[in-house]
Amino acid sequence: MKQIIYFLQYIGFIFIYFLYKILPLNLSLIVSSFLFRTFGKFSRANKTAINNCKYVFPNLKDEEIKNIIEKSWNNLGITICELLRINDIFIKNKIKYINLENIEDFIKNKKQAIFISIHQSNWEVLVPGLDRIGINIGGIYRHINNNFIDKVILNIRQNSLVSKSSFYTPKGKKSAKDIIDAINNSLSIVLLIDQKDSSGEEVMFFNKKVKTQTGFLKIARKYNLPIIPIQNKRIDNGNIELTFLEPLYHNNLEINDTQMMEEIHNKVEQWIKAEPSQWFWQHKSCLLYTSPSPRDGLLSRMPSSA
Repeated sequence: MKQIIYFLQYIGFIFIYFLYKILPLNLSLIVSSFLFRTFGKFSRANKTAINNCKYVFPNLKDEEIKNIIEKSWNNLGITICELLRINDIFIKNKIKYINLENIEDFIKNKKQAIFISIHQSNWEVLVPGLDRIGINIGGIYRHINNNFIDKVILNIRQNSLVSKSSFYTPKGKKSAKDIIDAINNSLSIVLLIDQKDSSGEEVMFFNKKVKTQTGFLKIARKYNLPIIPIQNKRIDNGNIELTFLEPLYHNNLEINDTQMMEEIHNKVEQWIKAEPSQWFWQHKSCLLYTSPSPRDGLLSRMPSSA
């Protein structure tokens, strides 16, 4: 029965996919944002989003919270459409790179780094965006429960890469090996670090103790890799800015993983407060979500990239 439901979902997905592909890009973005903005508020995820937002902004009125979440659904709709048409996004030069001088050495000399960001703006452009400026990169993606749809999405992601070295690996036991192999083969990795981990370390986030993933910090220390935060933001003309902050080095033995993670969380908080409507408040793996979710052994300490 489940497979029949998945297949019917797949048929609906394929219809939407080809609709987005047939329409002009700007029109498909408008349609997708309208659908998510209109129907998202009736989903269970909407309550999760509102509760998360109220925690971060306790002084805002209910109407202001609802406005942020409605715009967040709008952003999610645009993000999904942009994923389905990811190559068009790059062809039309909608990705703008800011502070490239902070990673110029990494591009020219093929140096490695661990790039980190969050589920803000369009996080799906991070792996292909880095790949297209000369960073050989590996990213972790989370499986979609519907295997029919999952295969299509994975194919879209893989076809967005131009380098034969760059890759995606599914979150799970295999990705742990793939990421370590990538680092041993001089590749960089990019991760989204705004996800909880029930077996992780407790770190403050918006004045709340949360269990977060710190596996990438241990890798950075072990392999002496810099950590480069990327602020991901939509701007008024429909473009996306990827701003590269100065590299962080985790080789100071006087600073432990918890202290380093709190420093990183401070940056994340600033990003969310600056553009709250662009954050993925609906995510059940969001650091602020109160109900625990299962994780996979070693990879419970490694965030995903998509």
